[in-house]
Amino acid sequence: MLEFTSICRGIEAADTMIKAGDVELVTAKTACPGKYMIIVTGDVGAVKASVAAGEEVGKHYIVDRLVLANAHPQTIRSVQGVNDVKFFDALGVMEFYSLTSAVCAADAAVKSGLIELIEIRLGMAIGGKAFVTLTGDVGSVKAAIDAGRRASMKEGLLLESVVIPSPNKELYDKLL
Repeated sequence: MLEFTSICRGIEAADTMIKAGDVELVTAKTACPGKYMIIVTGDVGAVKASVAAGEEVGKHYIVDRLVLANAHPQTIRSVQGVNDVKFFDALGVMEFYSLTSAVCAADAAVKSGLIELIEIRLGMAIGGKAFVTLTGDVGSVKAAIDAGRRASMKEGLLLESVVIPSPNKELYDKLL
């Protein structure tokens, strides 16, 4: 994943990244305020080569980068806005100042236990911030939020997190 301050360089980098390795383009789009983000998936070596090629093109315009080895399938689906949540229980929410921090924290959260990612919302119409919503039993959601917090501590870009033990069904309907 690469995040740019220049939309032009972001689009150019996306093209370069796809051509640089055997990767699949998950998303390449604008994010507020005036940023551009690219997410690719594939084997670790191909993703590293792709990201390096994108960094070479974007040089001075890169805000952040992330390479996740063995990203959880739910992480990829949630970034794409695809969710197949089958149950609703406790609700966990993490809010970030960084798009890459949100993806990293979501991946750590989903790998921590029996939770379902509802969404990873990245930067659009929310002032460049990002947030992650997830569900599961109260204990699993607390553990997932803790795992996400730990994963994002290095950058220090977690704004806030919350666990709601028994949210109203209407709220879930709106979150989907």
